[in-house]
Order: sequence, then C-alpha cells, then structure tokens
Amino acid sequence: MNDRETILALKAGDSKAFESLYKQNWRRVYNFTNLYNTSSVEVEEIVQEVFIKLWEGRDLIDENKNLEGYLFIITRNLIFNNSRRFFNEAFYQLTVLEAMGESYNIEEELEASDLRNQLDALLEKLSPRQREVFILSREEHLTYKEIAARLQISEKTVERHIGDALKFLKKNLQLYMLFMLVC
Repeated sequence: MNDRETILALKAGDSKAFESLYKQNWRRVYNFTNLYNTSSVEVEEIVQEVFIKLWEGRDLIDENKNLEGYLFIITRNLIFNNSRRFFNEAFYQLTVLEAMGESYNIEEELEASDLRNQLDALLEKLSPRQREVFILSREEHLTYKEIAARLQISEKTVERHIGDALKFLKKNLQLYMLFMLVC
C-alpha cells in the first residue's frame, strides 16, 4: 500500500493502516519531541498523544497532502502546550512581583527562562566531558589554559570540545528559534 492508500484506509477506520503509519513515523515524532523535552516520560506521553490525535482526527486528514507535515504540526502544538503548563507558576510569580511595583517584562522573562531551559536540555545531550569543558568555559569563565590544567587535557582538546559543543548548540538552538517563530 502506498502512503495515499494507507491514509485512505486510516480515514476508513482501518487499525492496520494506523499501525503501519505509527511504525513509519513514531521515531521521527519521538526525536523531534526529544529536542524540546529532557524527560523521557514526557517525550513518550507526547508521542502517544500525537498518535491519539492522529487517530481521533483521521477524518480531517487530506490524503493528497504530506502526512509528515500534519504530524509535525500536531507534535509542535503538543510540545508548546506542554511547555506552557510549566511556565504557569513562573508567570504567576512574575505577575505578583509586577503588581507589587517591580518593573518586569513578563514576556521577556518567560522567553529567557524558556531559552535557558532549552539550553540546559541541550547541554545534557553533550558528552559528559564536552559538557564539563563548556560549563567551565562559559559559566565559570575559565580560559582554555585553565580548563586544560584543571582537567589535565591539552588546550587543543579543550578547543575541540568547545567548538563541537558550540556547533551542536547553534544547530539545535536555530531549530528551537524556528519552532518558536512558527508558534
């Protein structure tokens, strides 16, 4: 069965077609979700919900359009909604501070907090040594020479770890910023 036929079968309520689409697409949905969540439990819940929504909304699927795009939109919306829940408490705290006369830009504060959370999640995906070198450089403000001495590695190794970490972060933060612009 080709993709169009599979989608038509799904729209008709064929559970085998659903199973086939799930097997073809779950890994992509999982990997995309994993870029924005550090908890594997949350990632799995979102992936499950994506496919529940696919099943429940099967009548709305256009068999002539790209199913991957449809899954991306569902996934993006669920990730965004999930993130929004975590910021409710921070939003409440900032609202109280603002009401007390403190001058806070709540939207900027939430965006900065969200970006920091995303950066922390990406740092967790680095190798332990890369993460250690990057944190010593960027958060403890040590020079390459100081990091090399502390970790007993060469300055070239420090430079390579920092370069690789920056490439990884730049690539993934660009995806994140694109995601935020689409939302």
